[in-house]
Amino acid sequence: MPDVFSGILGQPKVRDFLRSVVAHGRIGQSYLFTGPAGSNKTLAAYALAQAVICEDGVCGTCDACKRVSRRKHPDVRYFEPEGAGGYLVEQIREIVGDVGLAPIQASSKVYIIDRVDLLGVQAANAFLKTLEEPPANVVFILLGRTQASVLPTIVSRCQVVPFRHIPQSEACGIVCQNSGATPLQAAVAIQACSGSISKAIEFVRSTERFSFRLRVMQVMESLELADDLDVLEFAAELIERAQAPLDLVRKTQEEELAASAEFMAQSAIRQVEARNKRALSAKSAESLRQITAIMRSWLRDVLVVCSMRPELVINQDMAEGIGNAASKTSAPQVVRALSALDETDEAFRYNVSPETCIDVLLYQIREELYGSHSARAAAI
Repeated sequence: MPDVFSGILGQPKVRDFLRSVVAHGRIGQSYLFTGPAGSNKTLAAYALAQAVICEDGVCGTCDACKRVSRRKHPDVRYFEPEGAGGYLVEQIREIVGDVGLAPIQASSKVYIIDRVDLLGVQAANAFLKTLEEPPANVVFILLGRTQASVLPTIVSRCQVVPFRHIPQSEACGIVCQNSGATPLQAAVAIQACSGSISKAIEFVRSTERFSFRLRVMQVMESLELADDLDVLEFAAELIERAQAPLDLVRKTQEEELAASAEFMAQSAIRQVEARNKRALSAKSAESLRQITAIMRSWLRDVLVVCSMRPELVINQDMAEGIGNAASKTSAPQVVRALSALDETDEAFRYNVSPETCIDVLLYQIREELYGSHSARAAAI
């Protein structure tokens, strides 16, 4: 019978381990989940959080389980680095201070701390004592890319749970099996979601997301002939379309808070408001990263055509435009354009204006692939 751990796709050993610790009542207080992006660490963390929060034996159907699954429970807190180079010391001190507060709704609290490989020595030092001796009702689930990239002082205080890399063919099969998508749709979605299987499943179920992907790729195809005003208009459109779903998220947050506010203390309301603000910010960042993930997918296909391997193109529905772009550029130029995407993802972490980031990115890609405006005009 399916349980809350069934959704940890492609990780049978992790599923078995988590089921075992829950069945035997041996949930620890500090875990380190390690594995590459797209290996379902975050999904597993929330599944374990359900096991901690649920008072009915991880039923998966009670209000608490549903809130955790939707990432709306006030006692399950998710953190990611807010600094350009990783976690800020102030951010870790906020976590440490919050640990000492009583839960809002449940009897326990769970802290999911992503990218602990970006936890520097100073920030780690502010966290070590709390991680080593957390209150009895607190569970930490830390997420990192590799065990070696996490500070030894952090690793030594956690139970390490390794997640394996899921091969592309297997990942596509999992997406197809869980969504009804075709293999091509699954491959496209995985690329658009930076390798995340769970997000790819959501992606293929959304007509809106596929429409958004198509528009991003149409913009990429149009850059060769686009003037500066076109580029600015493209950037504004992509930002608007990427962040449109945030209005619905914001409305849902407000309705949920209004429904329970009369039963909550003022301090608890402030905590929920702060959590909602962080969740909205994280959703916004995810939307922006999807723009760059789709662009990266398109450029990746241009690169394989430039390298005389057209059979490796994933976005087959855009093959004509990809082939045209490949005929006008070269592999080294595409590699430089891909580097510009990496720089943009980094700029998002600096909290640089999204509009500015995408403006500059489109200009850079146009320049790298096709040269200066004057050179392009002469060629035309």
